[in-house]
Amino acid sequence: MTDHLPEHVRVLVAEIETEIGESDDAARAAPIEGGGRIRGGADAGGGARVEDAVRDILLEIGEDPERQGLVGTPDRVHRMYAELTAGYHVDPDRLVNGAIFDVAYSEMVLVRDIPFYSLCEHHLLPFFGSASVAYIPRGRVIGLSKIPRIVEMYARRLQVQERMTQQIADFINERLEPQGVGVVVEANHLCAVMRGIRKPGTVMTTSAVLGLFRTRDRTRAEFLSHLQRPTPRG
Repeated sequence: MTDHLPEHVRVLVAEIETEIGESDDAARAAPIEGGGRIRGGADAGGGARVEDAVRDILLEIGEDPERQGLVGTPDRVHRMYAELTAGYHVDPDRLVNGAIFDVAYSEMVLVRDIPFYSLCEHHLLPFFGSASVAYIPRGRVIGLSKIPRIVEMYARRLQVQERMTQQIADFINERLEPQGVGVVVEANHLCAVMRGIRKPGTVMTTSAVLGLFRTRDRTRAEFLSHLQRPTPRG
C-alpha cells in the first residue's frame, strides 16, 4: 500500500506500476512542485528528521539555513529524495499486472537505450545513462512497456550500478523463465566527475547474462552486435 506516501510520490509510483488510464492515482496526477511540508500521516515524523538533517548539513558547511535562498531547501530536499527513491514502493505484481502472454516465439527480444537516472548509495550523487534488456522467450513474452518500468523501479533506489544491472536481469528471469536474459547498462557517475578522480566523460559499463546468454557464445555475440547497430531514427 502507498497511502502513507506523499501525494507526488504516490502518483509517481502509480505511473511506474500502471499504464495510462489504468490507475485512479495516475488519472489524478498533478504536477510535482515544491512547497508545503508534508503534515500528518506516517511520513510526518520522518520528514521532519530529514529536514532537520539537511539544516544540520547547511550549518556544517558554513551556510545560513534561514537566508532567503535556503529557507525552503530542507523541505525541497525531503521531497526530492522521496521522489528519487520511489522505486522502493513499487509493487512488482502491479507493475507486471498480468502483461505476460503466451506466444509461439523463441527468438531474441531486445529493448535498447532505456534512459534512467539513479543515486549512488556511496555518495548520494546521481549516475545516469541507458539500459538495454534482452531475453529469449520460452513460450512467454512480457508487454513492451513493462521493461522500461522494470528499469525505472530499480533505478529509483539507492544503488550501485552492478547490483541494479543484476536485479533487472533477475526480475525478467524469475517472471518469464526464459531461455536466457542479457542486460547491459552504461552510465556516467557524478561521483567520478564532480569529486574524487574528477574525470568527465568516464563511462561505466556493466552486464548481467543468464541462461543461453551465458552458456552460448553465439547468443551473446548476437546480443552485443545488436547493441552496436545505429539507433533507428523516427
